[in-house]
Amino acid sequence: MATEGGTKAILAALSANIGIAITKFVAFVLTGSSSMLAESIHSVADSGNQGLLLLGGRRARRAATPQHPFGYGRERYVYAFLVAIVLFSLGGLFALYEAYDKWQEPHGIEAWRWVPVTVLIAAIGMEGFSFRTAVVESNRVRGERSWWEFIRTAKAPELPVILLEDFAALTGLVFALFGVSMTLVTGDGRWDAVGSALIGLLLVTVAVVLAVEMKSLLVGEGASPRLVRAICDALPGEGVEDVIHMKTLHLGPEELLVAAKIAVPAALTADEVAGAIDAAERRVRAAVPIARVIYLEPDLRRVPAHVDK
Repeated sequence: MATEGGTKAILAALSANIGIAITKFVAFVLTGSSSMLAESIHSVADSGNQGLLLLGGRRARRAATPQHPFGYGRERYVYAFLVAIVLFSLGGLFALYEAYDKWQEPHGIEAWRWVPVTVLIAAIGMEGFSFRTAVVESNRVRGERSWWEFIRTAKAPELPVILLEDFAALTGLVFALFGVSMTLVTGDGRWDAVGSALIGLLLVTVAVVLAVEMKSLLVGEGASPRLVRAICDALPGEGVEDVIHMKTLHLGPEELLVAAKIAVPAALTADEVAGAIDAAERRVRAAVPIARVIYLEPDLRRVPAHVDK
């Protein structure tokens, strides 16, 4: 399931985006601004995306079945990938189409001229609150990683997705404010089209980054080097001499599968080997609590130690 911090960030973003979407759409109806329409659709897409993340977290909590013996933890990645698709199509491609259409037939903002500026400034404030919440919650789990490294290496998709969405939303609002303001100053509607095009390019870029990261998680990622080292350090003990080789796989953000071949002394009886394996599993779970599924194969040391990371 989604972490508490991830859920808090999702709810903050959802609340902000619903209010912002309604306000932007009203401003578009009053002014006919292309940038305002692009931003309205962007906020609608973001609201839907937050709903998808919440749904993915809920469905991932389902118990394992014979058909899905390792559970549904990866379903969170599926819904996060859908977020990237929605952001790319409903957000980015629509904004680019709207920019093209407005560039072909430019027209200025003649009615309610300063409404969009007021709306955009208010939206920046609301979106800033959502982004701040995502940053605060991410800092609780980010550690010493840079922001880019956090987005690239985080196994739980919710916080990276919300961070990128909120960053794109804030930047898009600045682009919209630029396009609308220049249109008001010059009377040239092509500036409005430029603002919409910048929003579209931004959303397409963010969607591609999200899609690449979620694809990697869907295909299957192993544990981080830090966790691999912790598991390798925990496995040796009474009855276990060394790790011959090991593979790990994330079954979900907070669930790790560990499969390892371990070297045991040749003199051990079957009963002693079974006891050594049980003890090794306990050590691993104590060192790495998310190691929920562990398969250990006892063997004799015949080749130099090699651990697949």
